Amino acid sequence: QVQLVESGGGLVQPGGSLRLSCTASVTSISIDVMGWYRQGPGKQRELVARIPSGGSIYYADSVKGRFTISRENVKNTVYLQMNSLKPEDTAVYYCNLQRYGNNYWGQGTQVTVSS
Repeated sequence: QVQLVESGGGLVQPGGSLRLSCTASVTSISIDVMGWYRQGPGKQRELVARIPSGGSIYYADSVKGRFTISRENVKNTVYLQMNSLKPEDTAVYYCNLQRYGNNYWGQGTQVTVSS
C-alpha cells in the first residue's frame, strides 16, 4: 500500500512563497513519475507540475516561471516551490505518484493566498 504524506500548505499573502513536500511510503520513488495537482473552489482537479524519473518536467502554463518541482529520491520526497503566489493559486494541493499505470494520491494540503 502506497501512502503519500504532504506538508507545507498554509495561508500566505499575494506575492509570497510556500514550499510543499510529499513523502512516499515506498522503498524508492526512483522509477516513479511524481506530480502535484490542485483543486480550487468550484473547479476540477488540474495538473500543476510533473517530474518523471528522467526526461522533461511539465508545468501548467499558469505556474510557469513561478513554481518549481523537484525530487529527492534518497528521501522518497518530491517538492513544489511556489513563488509569487496569486489569489488564484488558492486550492487544495495533492501529491501524485504514478507506478506501472497505477495512480496514488495524498490527502491534500490547503494553500490559501489572501491579504
